[in-house]
Amino acid sequence: MDDGSALGLYIHIPFCQAKCLYCDFNSYPGLDDLFDDYAAALTREMEQAVQARVATIYLGGGTPTVLPLSHLARILEAARRTFAVDAGAEISLEANPGTVDAAKLDGLLALGVNRLSLGIQSFDDRELQLLGRIHSAAQATAAFRAARQVGFRNVNLDLLYGLPRQPLAAWQASLERALDLQPDHLSLYALTVEAGTPLAGAIACGELPAPDPDLAADMYELAQEVLAAAGFVHYEISNWARGSEFRCRHNLTYWRNEPYLGFGAGAHSWLDGRRWSSTSAPAAYAAQVLRGERPLAGEETIDRDVEIGETMMLGLRLLDEGVSFEQFHRRFGVHLERRFSGELADLARLDLIETDSQRVRLTARGRLLGNQVFLRFLPDEAAER
Repeated sequence: MDDGSALGLYIHIPFCQAKCLYCDFNSYPGLDDLFDDYAAALTREMEQAVQARVATIYLGGGTPTVLPLSHLARILEAARRTFAVDAGAEISLEANPGTVDAAKLDGLLALGVNRLSLGIQSFDDRELQLLGRIHSAAQATAAFRAARQVGFRNVNLDLLYGLPRQPLAAWQASLERALDLQPDHLSLYALTVEAGTPLAGAIACGELPAPDPDLAADMYELAQEVLAAAGFVHYEISNWARGSEFRCRHNLTYWRNEPYLGFGAGAHSWLDGRRWSSTSAPAAYAAQVLRGERPLAGEETIDRDVEIGETMMLGLRLLDEGVSFEQFHRRFGVHLERRFSGELADLARLDLIETDSQRVRLTARGRLLGNQVFLRFLPDEAAER
């Protein structure tokens, strides 16, 4: 990368204290003995990476906060030593409320973490138990308050909706409890039942009902109304910010289809027309890196048609920003309105998108049916993946 533009850095921490019943992320409990080797491998992998300017760093998982502060310090020091990290870089870290206290949060702030994302998921203890979360609603509230007390000024809360047996009133109660805390950002996700998870098994054998998609849509629309009334800006399909300064800058990199580097087990990277991923199993990843091998699991060249389609698909997730005609032309040398004239006309007729003189965006109806919109812009081979 030689144009001087900054990229995002993603660092995957695949460890957790207990596997949630709905989770199919690349995360594993009971691997404490691997912490030292994994941190050493992350450090080495970063040191061997391409030199670049970095505007955002995101530590995700898993649960990064199961690692001791000393390991997190080592990882962040390696990132700063290897890359030209902007002085005002956004440094985000995901945390489970059951794995942090005031001392740990204070330590994270001292390491330079300036954006905290708390995986609350629900403020209803029965729902937390159904999901297999290790924390209670009271612990979630305490973790948020502790974060504020030690000095965090940019805190996100993750919540899930559309759970089995979750009534609309319970979802509204969780939203209101979240708003009572006055967070800076909210990420709200409809529960996806992933094959092979304990939750999927419980639904398959009749222990739990499947989520109701119509009710989940009602919950989404309720969230839009409640958060708009509370002054939040709905800037991405699943994300709301208290002001533009609290939008997640790292995730904006993904939605704008801009370059990023990923490090750690199962991490993905996208740079200079190539996309690649690392070995998923943490022990195998660490062993490969510490032997001096590249932990490559897969790599592909992204051709121009796929890049165009993915830029449309990702950019349309940004509700106000959408996809700019001018920026699209500057990037690809073609006019969006001509390249996708048929698709734009069809989707506008279905009231799924709207255009003005500057951009194309999803309509309110399109937000609920986003996947149907996105597929229209992808080349056939990419859409089938």
